[in-house]
Amino acid sequence: MATSSELRHIPVMLTEAVEGLAVRAGGRYLDGTFGRGGHAREVLSRLGPDGRLLLMDRDPTAIATAQAEFAGDPRVSIRHANFSTLGEWDETAAGLDGILLDLGVSSPQLDEAARGFSFMADAPLDMRMDTTQGESAADFLAHADEREIADVLWTFGDERFSRKIARAIVERRAEQPITRTGELAALIERIVGRREPGKNPATRSFQALRIRVNRELDSLQVGLNAALDRLNVGGRLSIISFHSLEDRAVKLFIRDHSGRVQGSRRGPPVAAAPARLAAVGKAQFPSDAELEANPRSRSAVLRVAEKLS
Repeated sequence: MATSSELRHIPVMLTEAVEGLAVRAGGRYLDGTFGRGGHAREVLSRLGPDGRLLLMDRDPTAIATAQAEFAGDPRVSIRHANFSTLGEWDETAAGLDGILLDLGVSSPQLDEAARGFSFMADAPLDMRMDTTQGESAADFLAHADEREIADVLWTFGDERFSRKIARAIVERRAEQPITRTGELAALIERIVGRREPGKNPATRSFQALRIRVNRELDSLQVGLNAALDRLNVGGRLSIISFHSLEDRAVKLFIRDHSGRVQGSRRGPPVAAAPARLAAVGKAQFPSDAELEANPRSRSAVLRVAEKLS
């Protein structure tokens, strides 16, 4: 029986993201962020007996779900790993006709308090997508200096009070370690206050720490390069982002491989590299109907690109 978090999980921009892949019945596709499998199920429904679907996720719980549901399907292969390592998987060596990435934290991760992603419930301050490796948010806050903490909060969360929050964290940990989400959220609220109606004051800081702990932007950059290398000519990238840093990285990656001449208006033009990618349409956003049914989709942006010869 599905758990309550699985029942609450609604795949974002499901039709648009899968349509962007232009799935062929006999093609080879990779879902690099399986989550709870909403996009993967839709791709698989469009594959014939000769099609192939590769599933990856860095979250052990997501991989357990994939194994339970898809391990018996001969068209499917499953790997517990960050999508940034897709080029290291032998299954991708034959080339791929499409790669789908649904970036950021998933609804089940947010809804499971013990994972430490949310400030809505008190839990261990973990935030790791892969709980089998790496340091937790609590570990990071225990050793990082004040400047590094402030830089993380500002760079990844655009938190205006980053320096004050960092100073308060360092002062607090001198007395006792910060190990709980509730402790951190309360500390931030005392510094920031309730300045934005309807928005928890810890939102930006929790996002920033999650991105830092999971090295999300580094993984994205490495993963995009690996994806371009593994895509067949005519293969599609379909990528859903949830904050401006992710979307900007995806947008610039597509632009930088589109063969456009780069350079400033004040300097000489820079010779363009051969075009390897072409954007397919413009950025897409959730429909009004989806926003009403799934408010968590409100910040989603979908970009699709096709590999050129």
